[in-house]
Amino acid sequence: MPSLSLKLYSLFFKYHLRHQLQSLKQIQPDPSFGITSRPEEPAVPANPTFQDGVATKDIHVDPLSSLSLRIFLPDTVLPVSLKTAKPPKRGQAQSPLSSDDSDGAVYRGYSPDQLMGKRHRKLPIFLQFHGGGFVSGSNDTSSNDAFCRRMAKLCDVIVVAVGYRLAPESPYPAAFEDGVLVLKWVAKQANLATLRNARSRIFDSFGSSMVEPWLAAHGDPSRCVLLGVSCGANLADYIARKAVEAANLLDPLKVVAQVLMQPLLPGTGPPLKSMPPTLTVVADHDWMRDRGIAYSEELRKANVDAPLLDYKDTVHEFATLDVLLHTPQAKACADDITIWVKKYISIRGHEFSY
Repeated sequence: MPSLSLKLYSLFFKYHLRHQLQSLKQIQPDPSFGITSRPEEPAVPANPTFQDGVATKDIHVDPLSSLSLRIFLPDTVLPVSLKTAKPPKRGQAQSPLSSDDSDGAVYRGYSPDQLMGKRHRKLPIFLQFHGGGFVSGSNDTSSNDAFCRRMAKLCDVIVVAVGYRLAPESPYPAAFEDGVLVLKWVAKQANLATLRNARSRIFDSFGSSMVEPWLAAHGDPSRCVLLGVSCGANLADYIARKAVEAANLLDPLKVVAQVLMQPLLPGTGPPLKSMPPTLTVVADHDWMRDRGIAYSEELRKANVDAPLLDYKDTVHEFATLDVLLHTPQAKACADDITIWVKKYISIRGHEFSY
């Protein structure tokens, strides 16, 4: 039986979601630009310095919509000498992780240009899609920020959290189109990064650099993992299918695995036997758990590596919500995902798996 606190939280969550959906009914769709967050949801600003072992930055990749990305970069990309260096005091010389631009302004965040002469460490890339029923949530909320930081540190990866357009301002299929656009953008970044001195010589028509320096210096697109929560799991699975259909057109990007946390409904597309390895996470007191279990079983019948993690005494989105992030189940879920996914993102590939 679920605990009293679990029952109270579930009741509050349903009431809050019902009130939010009733408010959204009054909104008129405007698919032209859209929004990626709600003002009532607490947001955390990006910090390009390595706070708590992870640096973050926000970027916009589509000038015609509100689509945004937040990149989480763990400090394992830094040499030991820079990780242990103390920030300069006022009046002292600037930190080696800061740089001056041509106008004399100081950028206090991390820049790969400060590692000139050093070999840049390459890390796998996680594309993360938040939950919220396609109408709420964001890539910069406090809960999603904390979850992505946890995964970046545990898995030692670059996490790219996607802020897709929300409904009803941008109705279906806006979120799915945004997911495909981000996948193609990462593939494009990988190709641009292979060019000599690309970071300083390739510009768009507005004079802005087309190459994202963190991904160019440290991203390994040949080890890309899709991670989705709730409705975000639907997005991840849809994008995995599109990656299978695109095949070599996305080279050098390769989707090597996907993690579906409390998925809603599987989509349609290529045969299941061609899908990447898929880890499905379900919760004990989630009314959608049967769908995730059934999809995982179908994948296994098609000889796809598709283990299932079922956590007892848990509710929907138990591993990513603010009030549940520090529960034993949420921490165990993050650890279990790390153990499984290491088999597909490790260069050696000998880690223990389920």
